[in-house]
Order: sequence, then structure tokens, then C-alpha cells
Amino acid sequence: MVELNPDEMTPVLNRLRRAQGQLGGVLRMIEEGRDCKDVVTQLAAVNRALDRAGFAIISSGLKQCLADPDSADSMDTEALEKLFLSLA
Repeated sequence: MVELNPDEMTPVLNRLRRAQGQLGGVLRMIEEGRDCKDVVTQLAAVNRALDRAGFAIISSGLKQCLADPDSADSMDTEALEKLFLSLA
């Protein structure tokens, strides 16, 4: 398996922290009885943030595989495709 480079994951961690805050906002909105449209809009934003974080993680792994395709840790095409599809 491809290991994540912590230095490259800083933007991903920031995105996930923002998504965590957004999710907390969704929970508060529901508890406060806010309008359904507002809740769903905010929930969709959380979903997009999580998707983008996931794609960034997969992209990092793909870049590593392309840099050294013969490495024992390199992922095969099927494994990468499965990761991409898990976010679809």
C-alpha cells in the first residue's frame, strides 16, 4: 500500500477540519429546528468537502505510484480504480 506523506496532507487535514466544523453546524441547525433547505444545503457542502479530501488523498497516492511504478508499495490499477469508485 502507498503511505501518505504527512507534509502533503496538510491541506487535506485543513479541509477535513473545516468539514468537521460544518458538520457541527448541521447538527446545531437540526437541533434548533432550522429550515430544511438550509440544513440540506449545509450538508451538501460537508459532503463536497469530504469528497474533495478523499480525492486529494487518492491523488497523492496516484502521484507516488506514477513516480515509482515498480515499487513494491505501488498500487495496481484495479486498487486505484476501487478507491476512486468508493468516493462516487
